[in-house]
Amino acid sequence: MCRRLPGFNIRTLLCLIALLPLAASAQRVPTIVAPPLVIADAGDSPVRLESAQLHVETGAGVARTTIDMTFRNPASLVREGNLQFPLAPGQQIVGFALDIDGALRDAVPVPKDRGREVFETIVREGVDPGLLEHAAGDTFRLRVYPFAPGGTRRVRLVLLAPLQRDGRADTVALPLSFARGLDQVELTLATSARPSLTGLPGQPSITPSGDGWRVSLRKADLPQSGTATLRVPYTRRPAVQLEQRNGAIWFVADVPVDGGTSARELPRRIGLLWDSSMSGRARPHALEFTLLDAYFRAAGDVEVELVRLRDVAEAPRRFGIRRGDWRALRRELETTVYDGATAGGGWTSSADIGEYLLFGDGLFNHGADAFPVFANDQRLFAIQTTSGDATRLAALAQARGGHAIALQDAAALPVAIRSLLEDAPRLVSLGGTGARDLVVESHVPANGTLRIAGRLDGARAALQLDIDTHGRTQRLPLTIDAHRSAHGALAVLQWARFQLAALQAEPERNRMRIAALGQRFGIVTPGTSLLVLERVEDYVRFDIDAPAAIADAVAVARQHALTSKRRDRQTRLDAVARGWAERIAWWEHEFPKDAPPLVIAEEARATSGAAQSPAAPPPPPPAPAMAPMPMMRADAAEMSLDAVQVSGSRLREDAAGPGTPAPAATIRLQPWQSDDPLARRLREAPAGEVYARYLDIRDADTQGTAFYLDAADVLQRRGEHALALRVLSNLAELDLDNPHVLRVLAYRLRELERDDLAVPVLERVLAMRPEEPQSLRDLAIAFAAAGDRQRAIDLLNEVVEGEWHGRFAEIELTALVELNAIVATAPSRLDTSHIDPRLLRNLPLDLRAVLSWDSDDSDMDLWVTDPDGDKAYYGNRLTRQGARMSPDFTRGYGPEEFALRDAKPGTYRVEANFFGQRQQLVTGATTLTLWLSTGFGTAAQQDQRITLRLSDARETVFVGAFEVK
Repeated sequence: MCRRLPGFNIRTLLCLIALLPLAASAQRVPTIVAPPLVIADAGDSPVRLESAQLHVETGAGVARTTIDMTFRNPASLVREGNLQFPLAPGQQIVGFALDIDGALRDAVPVPKDRGREVFETIVREGVDPGLLEHAAGDTFRLRVYPFAPGGTRRVRLVLLAPLQRDGRADTVALPLSFARGLDQVELTLATSARPSLTGLPGQPSITPSGDGWRVSLRKADLPQSGTATLRVPYTRRPAVQLEQRNGAIWFVADVPVDGGTSARELPRRIGLLWDSSMSGRARPHALEFTLLDAYFRAAGDVEVELVRLRDVAEAPRRFGIRRGDWRALRRELETTVYDGATAGGGWTSSADIGEYLLFGDGLFNHGADAFPVFANDQRLFAIQTTSGDATRLAALAQARGGHAIALQDAAALPVAIRSLLEDAPRLVSLGGTGARDLVVESHVPANGTLRIAGRLDGARAALQLDIDTHGRTQRLPLTIDAHRSAHGALAVLQWARFQLAALQAEPERNRMRIAALGQRFGIVTPGTSLLVLERVEDYVRFDIDAPAAIADAVAVARQHALTSKRRDRQTRLDAVARGWAERIAWWEHEFPKDAPPLVIAEEARATSGAAQSPAAPPPPPPAPAMAPMPMMRADAAEMSLDAVQVSGSRLREDAAGPGTPAPAATIRLQPWQSDDPLARRLREAPAGEVYARYLDIRDADTQGTAFYLDAADVLQRRGEHALALRVLSNLAELDLDNPHVLRVLAYRLRELERDDLAVPVLERVLAMRPEEPQSLRDLAIAFAAAGDRQRAIDLLNEVVEGEWHGRFAEIELTALVELNAIVATAPSRLDTSHIDPRLLRNLPLDLRAVLSWDSDDSDMDLWVTDPDGDKAYYGNRLTRQGARMSPDFTRGYGPEEFALRDAKPGTYRVEANFFGQRQQLVTGATTLTLWLSTGFGTAAQQDQRITLRLSDARETVFVGAFEVK
């Protein structure tokens, strides 16, 4: 086992990037985006590729490529690899292995959130993990650790992709630029006929080897372009491949379809969906306009309904086009302001529109509304000109009678025009006997071939394919005989790939089915990752299925762990119950509300005054333990845990005596504004010109997340709420897979009382960071505010019962306070049968303040000073009048909670202090959210939230005050 060292060198794995799109289209090798380099220390050499072997198996319309690589690290430091890479449309990663103790260990499929949680936990412990996961769109991320000093490391990747048909051959592109530093690369091919290689400077010998072919490529054989093409001859007849797995027989079939393309009749009314989000700025609009020019020339006289898609879809605008003259519409598109995130829903398809053209990248990253359903006679064509989510666009279009069109450069324009203006034969129905779970790769034949897959009921199936060819339907029979068909190892993966592609039309709604398919067949999806662990006990500890090589050892260890796991859960729950009983005892204790002794009051005021001075250092940290609890009432002190009963809010009396109502309290917040120079420029803009100035600043230079937060804040204060939300939503566009940025976005949306928008954002955060209880708590509070109180208490109960890292001490008690308040104030009865009855009791409060923040490994502090000058903070967790402060969170997120059952009249000053941080801040500062409540847990509860940023350690800011009358 190697210990983890700080830092990483991505350059050591860059040679991997060129390998990954191995099965890309022969017509277009995808552009690979290299991550930033980290230069090796002086005197050290980067890890180098020492050898590589490639094995390509073709059949059933697909190529499966296995890449084995050996790396050597000649440096004196441990190296870690963390890279992102895009794949070509249609590709899938179906295998990953990493050497552990000298032998390759296969990765196992796990839910993506679970894989991330396990990886992050183990990395903290300095153990060897490997994780391959879907990032966003067509992008994947590989994380490998470690490359030991002077040692070697082996990595295996397995990819699956459809073959491309070129003339009378199936083709696949082989990028070989990675191998230029090697003396020789071994390539083995398992193909149905003798293959050939084109695009090489020489003609390497292809020799028979077993059931396939072998090629040895030397340095001189490698092409300057870095790309060769593998060609495999085919015959035009139905080809069927079978695969037997787990007692079932799966098949995939290539079915030739006659009939070429012909010009299609365009509808008289057309819808144009124009992605106008911030990412749309990067699209090659001139190329899109050229395609539209050809389209409208062919359409002649048409009516066009333009809908711009951003964080909120704009109202439709109608344009009349005569004789193909669409200049007015073009001018309108040329004036588009590209800003905000992308919501796929929030608009309705018009019944009089025959087809829609969607121009965008397919990355719908805002809101919870689904893409609208179309009528049966409406079609959707999706045009993609930049990288994004090609799979989703293809699924959306196919589900609505159309298809996706790739238009990455001018060379693709002629094909794109034909795809948009011509109709090819189309599968309209598929049925028959002897088979089930039928699915097609595409309803439109690719190069004259339809590919279907399914599962046989027996040894023989008779299927019928109904094909619409230019308005005429023909029926094609297909007979599958298990005794006469070829057998291989690709049919199951093809079937799974087709199913996954269809589900990608609505990935949010189909999340569970996508994840289940990925786990069942070991395919990396938005919901499934591939994980390699080093230690047997880690597979047991995290309840991860083990690869075959160590399955027996893991099974034995798992049996031993089951009993202790059940015991640990009960022990953990009992500890929470004890903590809750202590909280109940605190809540029931009567604390003094009279004036404090003169000496104590003067000392408290002196301490409070020093704390309020920005220049004064904070008080020295005391012992972390909570201050001794004052003497409790005898009945509370002697009460057993089992005696804590479910109850509502007790009738409360203030210090003035029985029957006196609780004092009225109000919240007064101190307005916060950024002192950044760009924020000041926006605040200085004349009325009505803030947004225009924001666009000028944004377009002049690349801006970080803080700029968008400040701009949204200024717009909100000027009353331009819709524009504020649009600008704020850009945070979803800036970093699709960064939970810190998404947390900030959700906090601001909650402050703006848009919990409906915050919920889907926080659901994404939970998927990324399930190992952090704050992810559950944040989502629960948003659900409660959005009206789904049952979901809220279920999530909070997960916080209560969960097993969390020690740095999240007592978060269970904070969650219990909120859970019980939601139950007590719900307008209808909630189901609490799954919650331990010892934990069900509402403890209402006069005053409550909760501090949360977005950055991990950061220490923020909540300070509340009462009218006597007594300050509640991490060093004074129980004040004289009974204010209670939660433990100090020194390593990220909070929440830190101030709670006071009975508040004496006066002013309670609320401050936030930035004590320090240990990580790079994604927004240039830490975003803090303060939630202040009066009458908490009662029908009279009033809440106010404020979000602000602190960037300097030791910085203290006055947030606001409670005024108790």
